[in-house]
Amino acid sequence: MSTDWHERLSQPRHRTHIEKDLFVTMRDGVRLAADIYRPDADGKFPALLSVSPYSKDVQKLPVREYPTDRDLGNGGIECGDTDYFVSRGYVHVIADTRGTGISEGGYRVFSAKEQEDGYDLVEWIAAQPWCNGKVGMLGSSYFAIIQLLIAAQQPPHLKAICPVDSATDMYRHWGYHGGMLNVSFVSTWWDGSLVVNGVGPSGLDAGETERARAQLMNDPEVRAYPRLWKAARWPDSNPHLFDIMAHPHDGPWYRERSANFDRIQVPTCLIGRWTSAYIHLPGSFCAFAGIQAPKKLMITTPESGVGFNRPWHENHDIVLRWYDHWLKDNDTGVMQEPPINLYVEGRNEYRHENEWPLARTQWTKYFFTLQGGLRTGTPGWNEKPDRFTSASRLMPGEKVPALRYATPPLAKDLEITGPIGLELYAAIDGDDTNWIVELTEVDANGAESRVTIGWLRASHREIDATRSKPWQPYHPHTRSEPVEPGKVCRYSIEIREISHVFRAGTRMQLLVKAQDAPWEGTSYIYKISYHVPPLRDTRHTIHHTPEYPSHLLLPVIPS
Repeated sequence: MSTDWHERLSQPRHRTHIEKDLFVTMRDGVRLAADIYRPDADGKFPALLSVSPYSKDVQKLPVREYPTDRDLGNGGIECGDTDYFVSRGYVHVIADTRGTGISEGGYRVFSAKEQEDGYDLVEWIAAQPWCNGKVGMLGSSYFAIIQLLIAAQQPPHLKAICPVDSATDMYRHWGYHGGMLNVSFVSTWWDGSLVVNGVGPSGLDAGETERARAQLMNDPEVRAYPRLWKAARWPDSNPHLFDIMAHPHDGPWYRERSANFDRIQVPTCLIGRWTSAYIHLPGSFCAFAGIQAPKKLMITTPESGVGFNRPWHENHDIVLRWYDHWLKDNDTGVMQEPPINLYVEGRNEYRHENEWPLARTQWTKYFFTLQGGLRTGTPGWNEKPDRFTSASRLMPGEKVPALRYATPPLAKDLEITGPIGLELYAAIDGDDTNWIVELTEVDANGAESRVTIGWLRASHREIDATRSKPWQPYHPHTRSEPVEPGKVCRYSIEIREISHVFRAGTRMQLLVKAQDAPWEGTSYIYKISYHVPPLRDTRHTIHHTPEYPSHLLLPVIPS
């Protein structure tokens, strides 16, 4: 296009007319509460639906703009800036999911019933006199995840979606990381963000619930954390945490709540951020790979460097461009550009790409070697293994035991863009442990900054070869297989995607450890993703020889 695409977008022309606390009847008779924000003009407009358990009323509180941080009091305000879209000719409908806010019924996170409700809401909106029959959806995080689930229900009048910060696999992206319980997030989310007035059925009968309670209450890891034990003892105190703990392996409970890409047939624009490796980032890439409808992917770094500021406005022009095209037939040029737009960290610029991983990728192995080295040459036969011992009684502020493997200072910039795989050959002196690996950049002064991260519980090391790629192993997570103490095992670990330029003079480094701690960094992301550490001091032995060639597989992009 010869002109800036911003000039093609709908312009602000309308004030907002508000209708509060309308009740919409679902197919089973339960009524959901919704607020309608629409242009103060006659005529029919496209509509955008936002639905969550965070309360529709909370979305309009006049909070200060902070990045994502529950401690700062603005968690859950994620439906978007209503006036921005209404002024540009869209109706915005914000609804409480069943069992939350002032809606009727019982709530269970992302349940099949909640997905059916989304279908019914879309079709109700399309039939209203102020709607032109075209409906999209709006919002980030929960508001984004539910978009993908509702789209798979295929309501006829849902014409496009735009999930911002989504997740698509509720086992791998939400409840567990590599088989490790995402304890700090799932144990606090229910109390920290939700407005629940009624709890729905769990899917377990009374006997199954009692058996799960008894097993969890006697689990050493659960007994080590009172918050977890209380949820096991009194499931109604935190039903979501109980559900996650009662389902430690992947299966039907998670599949019901995970995106079904084969059924998503509407145009989809996915917006994510490099700072959301813990939950949202992999969802954006998985959805882009799986959805076969017209699609776009944008990965950015927020203004704050952490999460999108609340009430989440930073990419509204991107969302508007998408919906102007699909809901207003406005030629914004969005489909004339390559499908991917990446923010390349380190170079600090956006770049369009046509595929993921990039076709020009030079897959390069960086091997562990002597004295904590990381190099492209293979290790020698006589290299002795490295060891560290996890600390079961680590005190606040103490350093987490870890090993570090780093390159020499780089002679020139090195761009790594794509998914990353790690093949780790190691032995432990127990029957299970956690593997937590962090790729960092170390500057000339020795200061480390984390770039990305990966996880794997040792007992979940089984891989599905039919679904794995060299750079992206796939673990079924359907069972736990204890480790034979002292035996060298191969651990294939998925590390979250990146686009990062390691600058000349810095070193690329991999940390290998068995536990994390909320005091490890100053960012809030260290606080919201914490895992139960090994309950005994466990010795970890990492091998690097031609027989046991521990290495990273990196997507190097030629300059």
